[in-house]
Amino acid sequence: MLPSESQVQEITRAIVEALNQYTVPLAGTAEPHACTNCQICAQKCPDDVRRILGAGAARISARSGVSAVPQDIAKFIDHTILKPEATPSEIEKLCAEAKEYRFAAVCVNPPYIKLCASLLRGTEVAVCAVVGFPLGAHTTPVKVFETRQAVADGAREIDMVINIGALKAKQFDFVRDDIRAVGDATHAGGAILKVIIEAALLTDDEKVRACELAKQAGADFVKTSTGFGPGGATAHDVALMARAVSGELGVKAAGGIRNYEQAQAMIHAGATRIGASAGVKIVAEARGGKA
Repeated sequence: MLPSESQVQEITRAIVEALNQYTVPLAGTAEPHACTNCQICAQKCPDDVRRILGAGAARISARSGVSAVPQDIAKFIDHTILKPEATPSEIEKLCAEAKEYRFAAVCVNPPYIKLCASLLRGTEVAVCAVVGFPLGAHTTPVKVFETRQAVADGAREIDMVINIGALKAKQFDFVRDDIRAVGDATHAGGAILKVIIEAALLTDDEKVRACELAKQAGADFVKTSTGFGPGGATAHDVALMARAVSGELGVKAAGGIRNYEQAQAMIHAGATRIGASAGVKIVAEARGGKA
């Protein structure tokens, strides 16, 4: 059940206050420091991550190099490399880690889907491809082609970026049709579609409209950001998005989630997955007490 508007407002205020004051002790020191987005929280702070999962998160994420992650946490992790300089050997390492630690999925750029699908064949690790990434400014036929190729190569999840400029120009039919075309190609191959709206570039009204268009177009999730934009997820954005999709779509909060309280508030505000699409961030260091 989604919270009431007054509860969402209260959660948002609490998160803003927490972020303005939040410091944690650096391991091995007595001095406090701000969260550094270490991206290995599942390894360093497993009990805190368990609290996040227990609060309702369906998926978190981790960068390459994470190891020794407890299995009850590992199965929720999207293991991701989207940096432009990623090499085939790094992709192979990513898949090996995902297989060894039984992560939920790997998320990569389209040229590496076939390689990932081959390396992960026979495992439960899903393969996710980004489409129109990271700008969203590709033409619809190009996005559809990317999607069909990725699904044919083995992708079971597609993360597409909307045409942000078209949305801001109020070309709503175009945006809806763009999403629908990609969604049709995605669903025809048995995959699911997540729509990245790049919330940091939008006004609140535009965020709501983007989510409504994604819902009308038949998407499965809306997602806050690519990780390449000027900002990541905020509790305010997640609350807006959750209200806009009215529980009919999942909501993924991506980027900028720095502690347990913030992650839990985002989940309560309506997020059903937590993570990042670039650099792979483990959600929330979650050191409300001492880890």
